[in-house]
Amino acid sequence: MLARFNLKTTKKEGFYPIDEAVRGAVAQSQAQNGLAVVFCPHTTAGLTINENADPDVARDLMAGLNRAFPDDPAFAHREGNSQAHLKALALGSSLSLVIENGRLLLGVWQGIFFGEFDGPRNRTFFVKVISG
Repeated sequence: MLARFNLKTTKKEGFYPIDEAVRGAVAQSQAQNGLAVVFCPHTTAGLTINENADPDVARDLMAGLNRAFPDDPAFAHREGNSQAHLKALALGSSLSLVIENGRLLLGVWQGIFFGEFDGPRNRTFFVKVISG
């Protein structure tokens, strides 16, 4: 089963929780065991799993990415968003999540996040559920 989701980001950069959408796709698939692959088809956005209990964590992660990948006048990319491409590269474009007994195996404090680095934009992500 393949599910497509649209996400309208509202800020230049930030993390958006997508747990509910991914869990919904797993439930709709009725898979009891298998994998959920989450895929982001954008080059200036990415996916990650991290703490979802304290919103300061997401802010700190973005602050760290901004320090690691600042805008640099030496970048040659005409669109001026090379730092967004680097942040997306650091996060990656896909996640593989284990499904066991119809549920995602995530840690107590873990959440699934879509990272926007060049917004605001209309974004898409996919969830492919592979039962087995």
